[in-house]
Amino acid sequence: MQPTHSESKDKFELHLDEMIVKVQVCQKEKNLASCSVCEHYIACELRADYVKSVYNSMSKGETGGFEF
Repeated sequence: MQPTHSESKDKFELHLDEMIVKVQVCQKEKNLASCSVCEHYIACELRADYVKSVYNSMSKGETGGFEF
């Protein structure tokens, strides 16, 4: 039996998936299609956490650069 995509995700990818859902819920609650049009865009902790989770999913928690 082949593992599903979710079974092969690491903790960074799983956290990113959670953050995507949280951001989408926030956007829906505010009736926005994008964070960039939100009045709280610059100071938004949720968005900052989302950006960190994107970076961590790409760098796998390592500091420094990462390769694409």
